[in-house]
Amino acid sequence: MHDARNAISFATISALGLTQIIGYGTLYYSFSILAPGMASDLGIPLEQVFGIFSASLFVGGLSAPMIGKRMDRIGAATVLTVGSLLSAFTLVLCAWSPSVAVFALAVVLLEVSSGMVQYQAAFAALVESNPKTASRSITYLTLIGGFASTIFWPISAVLIKYLSWREIYVVFAVLNLLLCMPVHVWMMQRSKAAIAGGIHREPVRVVGAIPPEARPVAMLVLSSAFAMLGFTLSSMLAHMVPMLSKLGLGTAAVAISSLFGPAQVLSRLINMVFGARLSPPFLAVISAALMVIGIIVLAVSGSWLPGAVAFAVCLGLGSGINSIAQGSLPLYLFGSDGYGAITGKIASARLAMSAAAPFVFAMAMEQLGIGPSLFATAALGTLGMAAFASVAVATRRGRVAIA
Repeated sequence: MHDARNAISFATISALGLTQIIGYGTLYYSFSILAPGMASDLGIPLEQVFGIFSASLFVGGLSAPMIGKRMDRIGAATVLTVGSLLSAFTLVLCAWSPSVAVFALAVVLLEVSSGMVQYQAAFAALVESNPKTASRSITYLTLIGGFASTIFWPISAVLIKYLSWREIYVVFAVLNLLLCMPVHVWMMQRSKAAIAGGIHREPVRVVGAIPPEARPVAMLVLSSAFAMLGFTLSSMLAHMVPMLSKLGLGTAAVAISSLFGPAQVLSRLINMVFGARLSPPFLAVISAALMVIGIIVLAVSGSWLPGAVAFAVCLGLGSGINSIAQGSLPLYLFGSDGYGAITGKIASARLAMSAAAPFVFAMAMEQLGIGPSLFATAALGTLGMAAFASVAVATRRGRVAIA
């Protein structure tokens, strides 16, 4: 029985890993590569395209709590299934959009569907499956999902040479419909079959390290920390390839940016092997520190190739651990009861703050230059690191219990 459960868990994580690579690759990472073509085709400035993207992130943030509550009510696998269908539909709507208004609506819907198929929903599905092993499963999942940027940045860069951005989005819609949706349907059916058979999951739950009376303050601090780091990371990811190109790295920009994905995977692999000795709050501090260091290195080194490589690697290392923290830290602090709603609230703050990042950073680079913009972003990341540090200090003696 134990081996059978391990096999099912491995199959679930592997399948979810595939859908996370496609979900993040088609709905997020490809945007910065395709944005110049969108701007030219629609006849609008590039900054306006990123402004629309920022608005979509904001709406996605507003929808996150509702999606989280829905996951608690009907199951995360069901939300993932509906999200795959909506993702395919909105990608086609983007590809068809005959006007800027329709394009803007489609991008907004695209970000809402992202919240239904990316890590927030995937983590909830793992917690539903087995709260006791969810933290380890989240680490394994993010280990696979870390390849999304490494795979889809180069794919998008190659495809744009042969296809229009509209045609690429149709291809991406097919991937979501024919690969991701069947996986999520399989998970949904397996969950329903388990419920019908009375073997839905072990009667265990994770009890958080934060006592009930301290939860409001902890939620505020944690949400603020993730929000500030979300802005920092979103600024870099949305502009990484074009920013490195403007710094004078030319065709090497895509290759350097592609190091981000392997660095994410490396950090998650290291965490999987050695991270058991570190608490989730302390891991969050490390993730923030790595991202801040990487940005400062780029700001100081400019067009120096080793500095750009160090930037991409440090950002990837920090982002990799941060993704794990998004799933494991709320579980550690608040427990498994109402996990979907809790992570939905945190995701709302993070996405709302991240929403302004692509547009604000684009404007900052235009008005201030790349160097000052990088230093300002690093300063905000430092504030997020301090917030995580306060959580780590407050819970340094805390433990998560299994009841």
